[in-house]
Formats: sequence, structure tokens, C-alpha cells
Amino acid sequence: MTRTIAVALGLAAAALNIAPSQAQDWPQRPVTMVVAAAAGGPIDVFGRIMAERMGQVLGQQVVIENVPGAGGMMGGNRVAKAQADGYTAILGTIATHAHSQTLYKKPLYDATTDFAPVTLIAEIPLVLIVRKDLPVNSLEEFVAYAKANQSKMNYGSAGAGSATHLGCILLNQALGTNIQHVPYKGTGPAMQDLQAGRIDFLCEIIVTAVPQIEAGTVKAIATLSGQRSPVLPNLPTAAEKGFKDIQAYTWTALLFPKGTPQPIVAKMRDAAVTTMNDPDVRQKLQKLGATIVSEDRTTPDYLGKFVKSEIDKWAGPIKASGAVVD
Repeated sequence: MTRTIAVALGLAAAALNIAPSQAQDWPQRPVTMVVAAAAGGPIDVFGRIMAERMGQVLGQQVVIENVPGAGGMMGGNRVAKAQADGYTAILGTIATHAHSQTLYKKPLYDATTDFAPVTLIAEIPLVLIVRKDLPVNSLEEFVAYAKANQSKMNYGSAGAGSATHLGCILLNQALGTNIQHVPYKGTGPAMQDLQAGRIDFLCEIIVTAVPQIEAGTVKAIATLSGQRSPVLPNLPTAAEKGFKDIQAYTWTALLFPKGTPQPIVAKMRDAAVTTMNDPDVRQKLQKLGATIVSEDRTTPDYLGKFVKSEIDKWAGPIKASGAVVD
């Protein structure tokens, strides 16, 4: 019995030494970055820009794995259930780690406890765009028109529970209107119907809205954030027009599965921050409409608190809208 106990204690001690050893040598092979969206979309492009430079910093390739579905939860679940060895991370978003926790009756994971936060990376605002023949050219005019015509209006989104849907829910609540929602299977068909005049407006991620704004097929009314975007510097924000509560955006962050050794988390965070500070990377991300977060917002502790605050922030609008996904 004594020998059995000794062997067990020895095995336990050896197991405790695995994590430091792994962390010291990490990474020894490619690291997978899960993107919970289809290839080619703005979040996928964002991830690939980060992954290329991070691979150079780490000395091992960072490979993108696209796992779309269930509003981002399929990708989130893939990482939440992965081995906590530092070789699987997620490019988390407001969909995977905030909206999903209230929107779905039975989330596949707990965004606050099933992950090891690494770093917040950037915020990407939404922009209010309208059909080109809607008789408004400013947020003030849009507000007046929406209040007078809300029973006849409708807005589109990339799908129930998407960032574009919840951004417009926030807008509706701030204006005190109740405008009909028309969900689509993705941004593409929603944008097509806006251009054709079949819907009245979208609260669209800025990177996918800019080409249509510049082409004149839709009209831009306001950036739904606290500060102007570098890709649309002349477009006022909702906050400038007195609607400080309209803060609609998506964000990106890196997270590992819970239990990932702290030294690995620290190495990944340092690689991400080095990448974020690279002038070429910053320029590419800014062209996507992204605002890189300040250094004080890049710690794992900050990200953990941020995720909790985002879940709380969006729980109210989601519940008030009645948007629930089984």
C-alpha cells in the first residue's frame, strides 16, 4: 500500500511539472486559431492578418480554422472543449463571448469560466446605412422619419442574434421605436435588398458597409460608436448627435481553453501585442475599420472583466427584444 501511494504521489508530482515544461518550450508546432465565421468575411480577414504576423513572432505558424455556426458558438465550443496545451485558441468576438450567453436558451459553454483570457485586440463599430432613396441625410432626420413612419419601416440583419441585428435593437430602444426586423442568412443578401430598396436600413459592420457607401448604392447616416472611424472620418457618430447610449460594435479577442498554463497565456499575449503594434498590421486592421485597443486594455485580467461586462451590457437589449434562439 505504501509503495502504491508513493507511486501515485510520484505520478502526481510529474503531472504538475508538465505544464511548466510545456510552457518553457511552447510552441513546438503550429498553433490553431479558430475563427467562428466563414472564410472571407471581415472577422476571418482580421484573423488572417493577425495570424501571419503572430506566426513570425512565435516562430511557429498560426493556422486559421474556420468553424462557423450557431452564432459563433460552434467555434467557441470547439475551443472550450479543446486540450489546454496552448495549441488551440479562438479569435473571440462579441457574438461568441457576449451575445451568445443571453441569446441562446442553452449556451454550449460559459464564456466567463470555460476560457483563459489572453488579450483584447480591437473594436470594430457598426454604421447605420439606409436605402439611397430614403428621404433622410442625417441622424436627426432619420430619427424624425423613423418616429413618424415606424409602422411602415423595416430593417435587415445578417440573422437573428447577429451583431447587425442587436445593433439595430439598441438603436430602436434608444429612439423609442418598434420597427420590423427582417433576418437574412448573412450580410450579403441583406445588403442586396437594401440596395434594391426592399428594406429601409441596416446596422452594418463598417468594413462591409464602406464599399457600398463609397459606390453610392446606400447612404451612411451615423457611426454607432463613441468616436469617428478612420475609414469614415467625415461621418458623425451617434454620440455626437446626443445618443451616447448607442454604442454598437463588435470586438476581437484571443482566448485559450480554461486551464492553459499561465506562462503560455503570457507568451501568446506578448506575441499578440507585438503584432498589434506592428505598423503594417495596424494599417491593415485600420482599413477594416478596426480600432486597436490601448496597452492598458491588453491584459488577461482586463479581458476577463470585459467579457463579463459585455454579457451584462447586452443581456438587457436582447431580453427586451424577445430575441431567443433554442
